[in-house]
Amino acid sequence: MSQETARRGGAGWALVITSVAGFMAALDNLVVTTALPSIRRDLGGALDDLEWTVSAYTLTFAVLLMFGAALGDRFGRRRLFLAGLAVFTGASAAAAMAPGIDSLIAARAVQGVGAAIMMPLTLTLLTAAVPEAKRGMAYGIWGAVNGLAVASGPLIGGSLTEHVSWHWIFWLNVPLGLVLLPLARLRLAESHGTGAPLDIPGTLLASGGLFGIVYGLVRGPADGWASPLVLTGLLAGGVLLVGFVLHGSRAKNPMLPMRLFRSRAFSGINAASLLMFLGMFGSIFLLSQYMQGVLGYSPTEAGLRMLPWTGMPMIVAPIAGILSDRIGGRPVVAAGLFLQAAGLGYLASVVTAHASYGAQLPGLIVSGIGMALYFAPAANLVMSAVRPQEQGIASGANNALREVGGALGVAVMSSIFAAQGGYESAQSFVDGLRPALVTGAAVVALAGIAALVIPGRRRAARLVAAGEPAPALETVGG
Repeated sequence: MSQETARRGGAGWALVITSVAGFMAALDNLVVTTALPSIRRDLGGALDDLEWTVSAYTLTFAVLLMFGAALGDRFGRRRLFLAGLAVFTGASAAAAMAPGIDSLIAARAVQGVGAAIMMPLTLTLLTAAVPEAKRGMAYGIWGAVNGLAVASGPLIGGSLTEHVSWHWIFWLNVPLGLVLLPLARLRLAESHGTGAPLDIPGTLLASGGLFGIVYGLVRGPADGWASPLVLTGLLAGGVLLVGFVLHGSRAKNPMLPMRLFRSRAFSGINAASLLMFLGMFGSIFLLSQYMQGVLGYSPTEAGLRMLPWTGMPMIVAPIAGILSDRIGGRPVVAAGLFLQAAGLGYLASVVTAHASYGAQLPGLIVSGIGMALYFAPAANLVMSAVRPQEQGIASGANNALREVGGALGVAVMSSIFAAQGGYESAQSFVDGLRPALVTGAAVVALAGIAALVIPGRRRAARLVAAGEPAPALETVGG
């Protein structure tokens, strides 16, 4: 640990600051979903406008994640973290005070910009502050808080909307941001990446490609997959991302060096992350609607009944971090993904138009344990699979893939739901939900298989003993 880090407060402060900042950014992915009816009553707008209050945030967040990480590596991670946090906090206040639906959508887009700068830097700043031997536990707590935020967004949004006002789903971020800004300035140490100049062509290719793909994914279910704009977004985005890959393979100082993916550790954990978020986001999106629309629970009641799943990371993820320090991240991540797949498969087998909560509870618990086992070791595997100076862009790439996976999960599972069922009746909803959950379970199981590709610790030890160059790129933490 550097003298500056120790002087500023070290690991404890870094863990608190980065976990709370990560919670704020992750929470806003789904916090709006249960507030949409109230927002429509107050601000008006068509169904498409309401969907954009969710999509505007997802779009700018996913598109700019790697660019935000690159800016931090170039100009200082703490400095850019503060800038992103300030933008996010200000945009949250603007969203809370929005006089109309258009201004709310604009504020949500700016929120996503701030989150894209802030979120990938939380992991790099935490890594710089925590000694290597203790990173598993630190990542466990960080992962638990972020996992809780993603999964509890509908509960928090529903509770605030039901008992206070929808405005408070945005006001909630403001006091947190105002407290974190001076703390981060005083207690976090500055760090940089390689110092290489910004990769402008790579930035344009990555941002344009991600914009096209994510736009197509979030608009596909609403506008139709054959819509000209959706097709254009998907095709153009795919072409630009292919160009980004070629650029990253040939450029002198690319934003994301493609050689990182030669590491089985880096490619395996990123594939697992994309697939895990695909299955998890899509399942939570539909199950929260099932509990409210079919079983008749209020938003708060539905959120509370999801706690055995969504709250489990707070209990299990720190333990998972300790386990990953002792036995390696690969077995913990793989076990977690297979458990979550089993939980989703079980839920698919028991959901009915009148299912009791007791029948669903085992699936929720198993899924929650699985999700908790994934988060902490996954962060450790991402950060330990690359050199320290490349950790910022590695974090940005992993977060971007997670966001794309989440958007893809909602789009794919919504399409399966619509093809097999619908909102016409409780039975129709269940008819669409079952195959969607089966798909989610299969995708998360594939994520578990991808995790098994990651090399284990014994192979890392053999590489070190043999004097292989840059062994960290191959295995550390596996």
